[in-house]
Amino acid sequence: MKRLLFALILGLMPCAALPADLVMVEQDGCHWCARWDKEISHIYPKTEEGKRAPLRRVNLRDLPQDIDFMTRPVFTPTFVLVEDGKELGRIEGYAGDEFFWFLLGRLLDEHSLETESES
Repeated sequence: MKRLLFALILGLMPCAALPADLVMVEQDGCHWCARWDKEISHIYPKTEEGKRAPLRRVNLRDLPQDIDFMTRPVFTPTFVLVEDGKELGRIEGYAGDEFFWFLLGRLLDEHSLETESES
């Protein structure tokens, strides 16, 4: 009985629902990437969002072959939510910490139900 209850509780936890990565596409000399680094990078792994979608950094000029992007990223930074090598959605640019957290929360929430049903 305790195991069943524990399994049900785990199944309802939103952070367990999304085995995805947040891929940050960046390039050398990107002012907005540097600003994101200064304002967000040190806290991102400690946040609930960082646990739901750990950060993976890639270079715009050397995109990895294991990610199926909907379209090739053009702007940096571009944050791409990726699951099983496929892009689920993205945030293009960085306009400050509040806007980033809002957009990321929306992006994660939009795709959590979709990935929950596949689990």
